[in-house]
Amino acid sequence: MKEVLSSPLFGIVLSIFAYEVGLYLNKKTGTPLCNPLLVAVALIIAVLQIFHIPLEYYQQGGDVIAIFLAPATASLALSVYGQIKQLQRHLLPVVAGCLVGSCASVGSVILLCRLFRLDETLTASLLPKSVTTPIAIELSAQAGGVPAFTVAAVIFTGILGAILAPLLVKLFRVEDPVARGVAIGTSSHAIGTTKALEMGQLEGAMSGISIGVAGIATVLIFLFL
Repeated sequence: MKEVLSSPLFGIVLSIFAYEVGLYLNKKTGTPLCNPLLVAVALIIAVLQIFHIPLEYYQQGGDVIAIFLAPATASLALSVYGQIKQLQRHLLPVVAGCLVGSCASVGSVILLCRLFRLDETLTASLLPKSVTTPIAIELSAQAGGVPAFTVAAVIFTGILGAILAPLLVKLFRVEDPVARGVAIGTSSHAIGTTKALEMGQLEGAMSGISIGVAGIATVLIFLFL
């Protein structure tokens, strides 16, 4: 049994199964709270805890899945290319929106961390929460943060964005698809972009390009911290 659990195949199969359960529940309930990734994370944690399976065993397969993170993010360029004319028309608003959004993200973390008197290590770990994981890990490490905390914050931010995005655009009556996409991509990176793609191709394309622009903007902001 130990040989099976310590095999990379265990983590891969468990991840796929948990995500499929999340997709099924999301389709059945139709509620944003049943986000497939959120359900998958909760289910995987439950399985590991109930059966007392060491995290190291699951991580063997988790590391294999993580290899595909960068290619999956890069593949969003396909949706961007399909809307290249729209991007050219709205280039300045997209760049400006990403810059303002990145400043708001970093500034709110600094403000809240000081308000709750969190130490510098935790603050540095949370600062890049709204950019894609590879960039966030590097920024966190350079700033003296803990990459593991950063990854958790990035995932939580993405899931929260995917859940709340449809509700917030309705609440604030954001009708423009470009504005929707930029807001979602800047604040909740690739995970949020999956929800933007469900809203429409233009929203998905703008969200996809915003991931890269917001990442660059956040790197520049870190130079002044």
